[in-house]
Amino acid sequence: MKASEREQLIRSLKSRFDKNPDRHAGHAWGQVLARLEGSAAALASLQGMESSGGEPDVIDYDEAAGQYIFCDCSAESPPGRRSLCFDGEALSARKENKPAGSAVEAAAAMGIELLTEQQYRRLQQLGEFDTKTSSWIATPEDVRRLGGALFCDRRYGKVFVYHNGVQSYYAARGFRGLLRV
Repeated sequence: MKASEREQLIRSLKSRFDKNPDRHAGHAWGQVLARLEGSAAALASLQGMESSGGEPDVIDYDEAAGQYIFCDCSAESPPGRRSLCFDGEALSARKENKPAGSAVEAAAAMGIELLTEQQYRRLQQLGEFDTKTSSWIATPEDVRRLGGALFCDRRYGKVFVYHNGVQSYYAARGFRGLLRV
């Protein structure tokens, strides 16, 4: 990453951090910045989250691991990560009208994780997300083995978890990611 790109990313992250103190009460930007400056890989992942429209922000701190947790906080599922089937196996199996990629592979390429249902519900406590879109989430292996995958959204003031075939993809469905720094 070029120095100018790094500086712009840090400015964007700091601005978002300052505008949304309720997401990370009790944490100071200086501590977050110190962690970021020590990890080129984390900055690259955050750049990927940012450039695809995820608007990453700190939403938690893992005391045991000593890590800040960044998550996509865009109001809707990140626009640069939509119209993807669930994983690479589903993408390979699709014969016609293949999407550009898969959520699991895109997340791995960015160095981030798909949110679990619990993490998605935790994010929804910080605001109202995915009121017009939906997001693939990490899926239990037994569901995936049967050809299914899970996704979530928020409608009618409630968070819903649904299932769909792994090969499906929709213009309004993407994925949110999580990064530990």
